[in-house]
Amino acid sequence: MKLAEKATLTRMYQPTIVPGILQTAEYAEAILRDVVEFERIPDDVEAGVAQRLERQQFLYKGKRRFRIVIAEQVLWTTVGDDEVMAGQLDRLLAVMGLPRVAFGIIPARAMPPLTAPNFIMFDDRVVMVEGISAEQTITQPREVAVYSRTFERLARQSVTGESARALIGNALEERRARRGKPSSEIQGRPPEL
Repeated sequence: MKLAEKATLTRMYQPTIVPGILQTAEYAEAILRDVVEFERIPDDVEAGVAQRLERQQFLYKGKRRFRIVIAEQVLWTTVGDDEVMAGQLDRLLAVMGLPRVAFGIIPARAMPPLTAPNFIMFDDRVVMVEGISAEQTITQPREVAVYSRTFERLARQSVTGESARALIGNALEERRARRGKPSSEIQGRPPEL
């Protein structure tokens, strides 16, 4: 959290799930419950959710700026259920309007993005890359510069503003339509490509 407190510019790329700083409580709880089960660790989900929500204060305080890029897949990856996802997609629409947040989505039909894992950059000093079993912290300036170039390329492939809102709106519309239907009627797939 100290890196987040000190950074004036935070850049995030996430290809599969909503970044923690943008997650609703319900979405975060579903993610963390899965981690607890998979990792076979003590259940501290409530504390984890509280920490994620506390970090969101950075979106509103200070002079910090955020540049966040996600892949369209994030909108279609079901975390929890359709109700959780509808709430999360609504949250993304709200966050897009924050003056400190530049938010982009790489459309599924875009040129394939670089094969990049999810990462967070704090200014041009530190990059954190999450792996399955560990988190890697990168501080070597040459390597940080590679992540900076990678982020810029990913950002150029993304859509923002009304185009991003339309992608979220399509996913939200389908999620809302599916709520309450029996699981045998749910197709669980994004639009045809």
